[in-house]
Amino acid sequence: MTKDTLISGKTLNYNGKSMVLDSPKIMGILNVTPDSFYDGGQHNLEDVALEKVSEMIDDGTDIIDIGGYSTRPGAQNISIAQECNRVLPIVRKIKKAFPETWVSVDTFRSEVAKKAIAEGADMINDVSGGSLDDNMFSLVAQHNIPYVLMHMRGTPETMSQLNHYEAIAEEVLEELKIMTAKLGDMGSDQIIIDPGFGFAKVGVQNYELLKNLDLFHSLNRPILVGISRKSMIYKYLGTTADKALNGTTVLNTFALLHGASILRVHDVKEAAEAIKITNTLK
Repeated sequence: MTKDTLISGKTLNYNGKSMVLDSPKIMGILNVTPDSFYDGGQHNLEDVALEKVSEMIDDGTDIIDIGGYSTRPGAQNISIAQECNRVLPIVRKIKKAFPETWVSVDTFRSEVAKKAIAEGADMINDVSGGSLDDNMFSLVAQHNIPYVLMHMRGTPETMSQLNHYEAIAEEVLEELKIMTAKLGDMGSDQIIIDPGFGFAKVGVQNYELLKNLDLFHSLNRPILVGISRKSMIYKYLGTTADKALNGTTVLNTFALLHGASILRVHDVKEAAEAIKITNTLK
């Protein structure tokens, strides 16, 4: 494969900023939830969160992804008000302290997304791909904001029961194709696709999906890969999430070599190094 076939060349535009995806970008994870599977509770104080953001920017992140609702299996359901109270103050502080940094909000609720956009968010990262809130697509299309459309079946509470596939890569691709076309028909042309590793997928299914990442270039959209410290790594290695950095880097490198445009990660420095090295191999 050539570099041209691996990278879509799409440009994202919002709030007067442009991001050219001619080289892979990094989305740094900032969880402001008390129960995230890996870093829950670490960054839910505003000053601590800003320190973490500053560190990620220094390490090379392009996007900060703020999540106020844990989507790990068995996570507690919270109200829209609770999610807004966790997320919106952080959005405001980041936009004020680091105005050139892209801010993404990780939510499947259109009301949270609407309020985040009003506060200056530059991107919406929706784990449900629009399936959990009928108003999400119309909001995204109205603003034409860059939008990560992820594949998931069911809800965070039920997705573990909806993981039967005959041919996982082809089925995930087809389901993403339908949702991408629907959103595109509504006028949104800044769609980033995410195959949804770990969401309604278990164990070896995630590896089968990653092995077939090339298939998703047929959608002609940037591809986001989010596998950082997930159970597909640490359970396979017989370890824990806090010891899964090496496995994460291995899989991120594979994803980069097969055309990932954005890596969503907890560990920015290591992802930046992987991008620097893999860029020399294309």
